[in-house]
Amino acid sequence: MLYMPREEGQGLVEYALILVLVAIVVIVILTLLGTQVSTVFSRIADALNFQ
Repeated sequence: MLYMPREEGQGLVEYALILVLVAIVVIVILTLLGTQVSTVFSRIADALNFQ
């Protein structure tokens, strides 16, 4: 083989794409459930403050 393709950066690109996909999923979940999660944390904080 005279020409061997360089695939060194391919793994890095794949990890970056996975990271972007996970970030998008987390952002969508937090956008949809943000107020509910905030309410839960507020209730927990209130319960801890009253003890």
